[in-house]
Amino acid sequence: MLFEQIAQKLATEPQTLERESLKLYVEKKLRIIESELLRLAHRYGVQNVTELDEMIKQGKYHEDEAFEDYFEFDNLESERDTLVSVLESL
Repeated sequence: MLFEQIAQKLATEPQTLERESLKLYVEKKLRIIESELLRLAHRYGVQNVTELDEMIKQGKYHEDEAFEDYFEFDNLESERDTLVSVLESL
C-alpha cells in the first residue's frame, strides 16, 4: 500500500522501489558490519576470525581477553556472508 503510493508519486514501479529500497537497506547494514569487522581486525592484526583463532592457539592472545571479540568477529562474518548473499539475490 505505502510502496504503491510513493511509487506513484515518484513515477516508478512499486516493485522497483521495493527492490531498490531493500538493496539500500542491506548495503547500509553491510557497511556497518564491515566497519566493525575492520575494527576487530585492526585490534588483533588479523584478516578474519580464523586468523584470530590461530593467534589464540599460538598464545599471542589469551583466550579470556579475546573471548568476546572472537565470538563477535565470528558472528559478524556470518552476518556479512548472509547480507552479501541477499545482495546477490536482489
